[in-house]
Amino acid sequence: MKKNMIKGFALVAVSVLGITGLSLAPANASASNKTVIVQESNSLSGLNSAVVGKNVLTNSDVLSPTGAGFTYYNNKAQLVRNTAFGTFKIAKNTCNSPSTADKAVLDAQFGCFKVIYTVKKGLKYSDGTLITAQDLLLSHAISSSDYSVRAGLGSPKAKTSKFNSAGYMGAYDDHTRAESFDLSDDNFSVTVSYDAFQPDWQVFGPGPGAVHALVGIAKGKKTFQTARTNASYKSLFEEAYFGSFATLPATNDPDYEDELSAREDARSLMSKMAAKWSNSWNITTVTASTNPLLLISNGPFIIKTCETNSNCVLVKNPNGNIGGAPKTTGTVEKLIFKFSPEVDDAAVGQAIKAGTIDIYSGAASSTFWAIVSSSPGVTPYKGSVLTYEHLDLRTGNSIYPLGENGSDPLPQGLNDDNGDQVNCDAPYAGPFLGDGQKAKDLRKAFMLIVPRQTIANNYIGKVFDTGFSGTSPTLDSLFSLTTEGDYSKVVAGSSVYVSDFKKDQATRVAMALALVKKHYSNAAAGSNSFTVRLLTSPRASRVDNASLMITEGAKAGIKVKHYERGDWSGGGLLDCNFFDAAEFAWVKTGLSQTGTNPQYESDGGNNSSGWNDPTLDGLLAQFEQLQSTTGLITTKINAEKRLWSNYYTLPMYQWPGASAWNSDVKNVLPSPLAPNVTWNPWQLSF
Repeated sequence: MKKNMIKGFALVAVSVLGITGLSLAPANASASNKTVIVQESNSLSGLNSAVVGKNVLTNSDVLSPTGAGFTYYNNKAQLVRNTAFGTFKIAKNTCNSPSTADKAVLDAQFGCFKVIYTVKKGLKYSDGTLITAQDLLLSHAISSSDYSVRAGLGSPKAKTSKFNSAGYMGAYDDHTRAESFDLSDDNFSVTVSYDAFQPDWQVFGPGPGAVHALVGIAKGKKTFQTARTNASYKSLFEEAYFGSFATLPATNDPDYEDELSAREDARSLMSKMAAKWSNSWNITTVTASTNPLLLISNGPFIIKTCETNSNCVLVKNPNGNIGGAPKTTGTVEKLIFKFSPEVDDAAVGQAIKAGTIDIYSGAASSTFWAIVSSSPGVTPYKGSVLTYEHLDLRTGNSIYPLGENGSDPLPQGLNDDNGDQVNCDAPYAGPFLGDGQKAKDLRKAFMLIVPRQTIANNYIGKVFDTGFSGTSPTLDSLFSLTTEGDYSKVVAGSSVYVSDFKKDQATRVAMALALVKKHYSNAAAGSNSFTVRLLTSPRASRVDNASLMITEGAKAGIKVKHYERGDWSGGGLLDCNFFDAAEFAWVKTGLSQTGTNPQYESDGGNNSSGWNDPTLDGLLAQFEQLQSTTGLITTKINAEKRLWSNYYTLPMYQWPGASAWNSDVKNVLPSPLAPNVTWNPWQLSF
């Protein structure tokens, strides 16, 4: 599943560089070998979750223990300042509050809001190289469109940037410039300048990237370098970073040719590094022959080995106590993340019971809960998670191509109705194309047939009580979850649109059929008047949901054709223009005012469905402004109304939180955010 809810996620704590069967797990992993085995729900697809298409949960879960930065979230979803890595504070705040369209004012007041970040002196990466503020510069390069353009690296908006980064666009990008980062003379602080106050300024902090490793890889190095060489590589990166957008003197200036040559050299190195950053970490196998420069980290753990569709083994970072992570108090020395294209809930429960898996937190099921809640030596946990199931409907072409020019290859074994290989980058021409009345009617018709109440009852109440016969809450908001304080007010404010989707199933199916009849006069039950190609993972709950949609859709003259793909997420299939709809989950990794914008903005990093609505973009831009509690609710309601009236996406239900772990493992503190159970690797112990 796509993971991150914060645009500019490449700026948070996890390093931006590093950043099949259960039977393969070592038996009885426990205190005797100081090993904890964590089962993931999906496969690993790469070791840089900031690359387009690699922002998926398993990638980030595996990478999280390998990085540390200025902040992290605890088990109460509170943002914690990590003083072990450094400190940060507002250095200037003199901004006016112009409308977001008042570009002239924003340009004039650039630098009115500044935040200074200082790296603690003496910290080192796993290879022994000193961590400095030079390592923070990469965060800006992969998140600022203005930098990319002015540094000659291409335009992220036009998808020509040499950094194939998902960190572009959004509030951070909107309010920074190429020159937003100012490096201190001692190389341990950066001052970040904005053109307006940022309500999410604390989560926009830069994260460390081992730039000496990136320079080395760009130079073709495949071994660790000396301390002197690494220091020179850091200086090279700094020179290339700033030199790429240096202003040239007049052409008749005596220094013009030298300055031009220097800028060309800087751009050449930045281009090489951008290509390596975008591709070198897109691996799922790590062995003794893997370039060790790819595995440098500053977290409590480092990656030792990875087997595709099997596992990643992480071991203690030899410099973990001086890498910038919170002080290590736990005794765990090895973390093993197990993964497969899709896990079997019963098998996971049995594995935890047998001791071959130590921790699991994923989609809850009654089968899993029945096993772990009655097994001695296993600690079951139920609570709130900020994860929700939904359907996205495609209206146009994905802005992220697959294939030769994209981050993922075209999927193999995906054939159309004629048996021909699907070209995911062919222009979308399905029934939901565009925002004309017919497309909107057909999108609403499909959304109406989805039996949300039945689905919610099956996958909320019955998880913990198979005899449950009550009514579980459906999710009726796209900006607030049921456990968040403003949920009821947001839903009430958009009730004029939500009300149709709260009617009984028979009524909704009849409404759907009436909409289909508007455009297909012979529409009737079983007429298959138009086809919806639905993509899901092989997870049992989603297969069941698809079956329900097939049945209910047929009653309204809609043929739902289900495509069940194990590579739906890591393979980038959410960006495949062949599909009309996809059911998956969004997982919040942080809390911010602008956190949902990447899903719905026309150029948003998580907008894979071709949605393009300038009016909605204007409403979303209001999240970038300082707002009162009441004002923020109003902004959410206005944006909700626009989304519902376009029939782009359908919220279904918020996941019930269910985790379980080996009772011998101490300090497992489930969080509503992801990573749910491994956010504190420095504390895990036996």
